[in-house]
Amino acid sequence: MVKNPYLPIPMHILRTYYESTDRSLKTLELSFDDPENARAFFAAYNPGQFCVLSVFGKGECALGIANAAWEGDFVRFTAQKMGSVTQTLHEMKAGDPIGMRGPLGNGFPLEDWKHRNLVIIGGGCAFSTLYALTKHLFHPAVRNDYGELKVIYGTRNSGLCMYKQDIQSWHHRDDLEMHQAVDVPEEGWDHHVGYVPNVVKEVAPSPDNAVAIVCGPPIMTKFTLSALTGLGFAPEAIFTSLEKRMKCGIGKCGRCNIGPKYICKDGPVFSLAELNALPNDI
Repeated sequence: MVKNPYLPIPMHILRTYYESTDRSLKTLELSFDDPENARAFFAAYNPGQFCVLSVFGKGECALGIANAAWEGDFVRFTAQKMGSVTQTLHEMKAGDPIGMRGPLGNGFPLEDWKHRNLVIIGGGCAFSTLYALTKHLFHPAVRNDYGELKVIYGTRNSGLCMYKQDIQSWHHRDDLEMHQAVDVPEEGWDHHVGYVPNVVKEVAPSPDNAVAIVCGPPIMTKFTLSALTGLGFAPEAIFTSLEKRMKCGIGKCGRCNIGPKYICKDGPVFSLAELNALPNDI
């Protein structure tokens, strides 16, 4: 079993598929070469954590984990094509070898959220860890530990929506209030139209016994946090994930340092109360 945090777990590509119509977002599902590594991984995994994928000969990149542990002995990631490593990820196919370090970071404090209502708010490809969180909550052994569940998910257009088949089915669940949005009107679109912070104000989730979790582009996150504060959510009841600037994933390289904190090691999940105590450079 791999125990050295610098040494990637040997994996291979199980399957890949595009999420967006413009092919800028691709999902990869990775399988473990050694079943013992799978057991150790899922024993440690908590939704909200991330991994560092090692593309041999190209480099590494940090990606949020996009599946719940109960889905099977594989790990799902959705990569946006942005640089040489993610370009190579988009070119990989089933059977190709790949390395993975993780799970890393702190994940969502699910024990602290028990018996509370949850408001899950995501935008763009940052929705991947929120997708994992939502699927985790759907497990029959877990769902009754939490109260009402609202999900608000926005993308620039419908073609950029990820996990389309699941998202469509969520609109019909009786244990979830699903809200979906695009930035501008589209023919045939019968959900919300507008930017995520405005949709949050429109939906107006109650802060009573509730926790809000926000993941998205920085500008979306900034205004959504403000919208939640305006609705009466306390800073201690608002959580977000900071996945920028991470490189090594284990607090050694210093690229994600903010004051006394390392995003990769102390986060990436922080409450707004914690962020308010940090230097204003996030």
